[in-house]
Amino acid sequence: MISTQDYHALPDAASLKRLCKALAVLDAINSPDWEYRYYSYNAAWAEGEELLTMRDGEGDELLILFRPEGCVINGFLHEYDQPDKAQTTRGLPAYFDEFMFGEPVNSIGTTFCLWYTAEHGWQTGVLENEDDGSEELLYIFDNNPETYATWAEEYYGDETDRSPSDVAAIAQIYRGETLTKALVLAIVDELEDWPQLEKDLQEIGYPYDFS
Repeated sequence: MISTQDYHALPDAASLKRLCKALAVLDAINSPDWEYRYYSYNAAWAEGEELLTMRDGEGDELLILFRPEGCVINGFLHEYDQPDKAQTTRGLPAYFDEFMFGEPVNSIGTTFCLWYTAEHGWQTGVLENEDDGSEELLYIFDNNPETYATWAEEYYGDETDRSPSDVAAIAQIYRGETLTKALVLAIVDELEDWPQLEKDLQEIGYPYDFS
């Protein structure tokens, strides 16, 4: 299980960015209503910066900022105590400071933090608590399409009659392959609002061809 105690299974920054975009694409397909999505992605969050946002609707949030130098993960779980942020971010490169100590992170809170640079790979600050709940938010980043398929079946399919998503189709999106109508319909049985999905894909920065 991926956590702040064992983060070696996390992909490098470039691979994680591709995975984050895939998760946002899959959620955009599964949930046309943004309010009910877990994962969203903004490829133009700020100049030279891209952002993944995860919200579970119960108070837990995960933000991942991507910059040319690497990426930083801010996790917040509402049922866990927040540690001393100065310790949690000890050793954090200065170019991540504005994100970690500014908004919206400052208002959300921080229960764990990890960052990646090409020079040093994944790192954390001082871990005050072994159990910080990080595995609850990080497990999805194992780069295994079946992990998302299992989660989506529980979250989106539990109270509906829809067919399970095609794991092979999820794998194609995980690889960043161009999204087609056929690929979308391997994820869901039908899609009512194609223009909305196109808008979402443009915000994510994901290639598609619906012709």
